[in-house]
Amino acid sequence: GYLARVRGVRAGPEHIVLCSGAAHGLRLLAQVVGGPWAAEEYGLPFHRGLLASHGVGTRPLGVDADGARVDGLNHRDRAVLLTPAHQFPTGGPLHAARRSAVVDWARATGGLVVEDDYDGEFRYDRQPVGAVQGLDPEHVVLLGSVSKSLSPTLRIGWMVLPRRLVGPVVAAKGDREQFSSATEQLTLADFVESGAYDRQVRRMRQRHRRRRDQLVAALERRAPHVRVTGIAAGLHAVVELPAGTERTTVRAAGRLGLAVEGLGDYLHPGAESAARTGGVETPARDGLVVGYATPPEAGYPEALEVLCRALPPG
Repeated sequence: GYLARVRGVRAGPEHIVLCSGAAHGLRLLAQVVGGPWAAEEYGLPFHRGLLASHGVGTRPLGVDADGARVDGLNHRDRAVLLTPAHQFPTGGPLHAARRSAVVDWARATGGLVVEDDYDGEFRYDRQPVGAVQGLDPEHVVLLGSVSKSLSPTLRIGWMVLPRRLVGPVVAAKGDREQFSSATEQLTLADFVESGAYDRQVRRMRQRHRRRRDQLVAALERRAPHVRVTGIAAGLHAVVELPAGTERTTVRAAGRLGLAVEGLGDYLHPGAESAARTGGVETPARDGLVVGYATPPEAGYPEALEVLCRALPPG
C-alpha cells in the first residue's frame, strides 16, 4: 500500500484505524494508554493541551540538531510523542541512532512511541525519511492525515496501531465518525489506489519547494545576517534571531501587518524550569517560525518583503 511504499510502514489493513486527524488520534490514545507522556520540548501547544484535558501530563525532552534527546526517557513514561521525520517546529529529522534508541526504550519498558507524521511527505533534498513505525510495528503508533497534502477541511486521518491497541482504540472511538463521512473515506481510498494521491503530493512538493526557495532567496538578499534552518523538509522554516529579540521582532512584524510566531510560542512550559535544574541541556532559542505553504500566491512576495523589514538589523 501507499504507506508501505512511501513511508516504509509495516502493517496490514487490520492495524489501520481511521480518525479525523492527529488531534482525534491523540485523544483516543490518551484515553487508552493513560499517562504520563514525554514530549519534545518544542511542539504544538494544542497537542499538549489536548492530552492534559484528558488527564495526561507531559514532560519535556530536549531538542537539538539531531532531534529529540530520547536519552531523557525513563520507565515512568507511558508514551513519548515525537515528530521524527521533521521535528516541529525546529526542523531537523531524528538521527538514526536516536530512532533505534527510542525503539529500544519502548521494548525495554513497554512504553509506546507516538509518531506524528505531521509533514513527513514533504522532503526536498532526498526521499522522505522512513517512519520509525517500520522499525517496530508493535511499539510504535503512526499518526497521519491529509490536512497538509489535500485540505485541512477534509477531516480524514489514520492511526497505524500495534496489534494490542487495535481493539481498545476501536472501542474508545465507537461507531460514529465525528467529522468525515464514509463517502469521503471511500473517495480518498480510490484517490490513493488510482495513483492520483501520489501525483497530488508531487505537485504540492514542487509548489512548497518553490515557496521555500523564494523565502531563502529573499532573506539572502535582504537579511544576509540571519540564519535559516529546517528547510530540508516541511512547510515552514525557522529564522534564527539574536538572543532577546524574538518578541520585539514578532511585534514589529505585527505592526507591519504580518502575523508570525516565535519559537518560544512552541516551547513546553516545563522546559525552562527543567533547564535550570539540569533536566534539559538545550537552552531556549530565539527565532521565528515562518510558514510558506498557506500565503496566497499574489501576496507572497510582499509578505517576504515585510518579513525582511521586520527583522533586527545585522
